[in-house]
Amino acid sequence: MNAIPLRRLPWLCLTWSCLGLGAAGAILPLLPTTPFLLLAAWAAPKASPRLGHWLEESPRFGPAIHAWRSQGAVALKAKVAALGLMTTSWLTLWLLGAAQWVLLFTGLLFVLVGAWLSTRPQPRGVR
Repeated sequence: MNAIPLRRLPWLCLTWSCLGLGAAGAILPLLPTTPFLLLAAWAAPKASPRLGHWLEESPRFGPAIHAWRSQGAVALKAKVAALGLMTTSWLTLWLLGAAQWVLLFTGLLFVLVGAWLSTRPQPRGVR
């Protein structure tokens, strides 16, 4: 068995953690998928070129990664899901009686992220 060089281990942990969270996000309503996938795609080549290649060529993940890398684009479906999940998350915090500072901080964060995400173009012509 080949030992993983110590300098690659944090990247490998980050990649697999993000893939796991992204997979959970495909099932759990309050957890996003796309940001974790993009973070995993960024970290994977630093951990293992083979793992990075697998992600890029994956029929499930590859198109979103290529759209982001080549155009900075996010699909409408992913935007709607992210905006809906941020809204649902904030409402859940509010209904559970979160502290006012938590509501203000998360609300501001979600508005800023949502505004930025809304400005991303639609993917065009990406495999």
